[in-house]
Amino acid sequence: MSDRIAFTIIGILTIAVVGVVGALTLGGGARSTGLDVSALPLVNACLNTLSAGLLTAGFVFIRRGRMTAHVTCMLGAFVVSTLFLLSYVTYHYHAGSRAFTGQGWVRVVYFTILISHVVLAAAIVPLALATIYRGVRGLRRYAPFGPHVRIARWTLPLWLYVSITGVVVYWMLY
Repeated sequence: MSDRIAFTIIGILTIAVVGVVGALTLGGGARSTGLDVSALPLVNACLNTLSAGLLTAGFVFIRRGRMTAHVTCMLGAFVVSTLFLLSYVTYHYHAGSRAFTGQGWVRVVYFTILISHVVLAAAIVPLALATIYRGVRGLRRYAPFGPHVRIARWTLPLWLYVSITGVVVYWMLY
């Protein structure tokens, strides 16, 4: 697959994901479907925690030269984050958004974390997909790992931040 096709697909997926999440988040309240989704926020926090753990382990493995373990952890983090996204969309479709009820200085802290989390979560979609694409190209010997490493240096800390702040947002809301 050419870079042009790959990055077009990444762009389309990014627009679709950000559009769906944005529509659900801004689109109003709960829909009466009878499905009990009350456990999903905890599931989402657990998935974010697992994603952060896999990302950290993947980083440690690549620093130690353990390529197979690195790839396994990073693809695992991607799968877990995809499951998170599906669970998140399901929850917000059925339950709507939960209002933050804290008052005073904690409200400023919460919204600062939430806004940075949301903006960077949207940025992670194309970054993660591009990083994975570049890594796979390097594994298949179509291209050197340089482009993968350059983008991964941005993707990893931002993805970790999004995963960790997702848990913090959950903790502050629930």
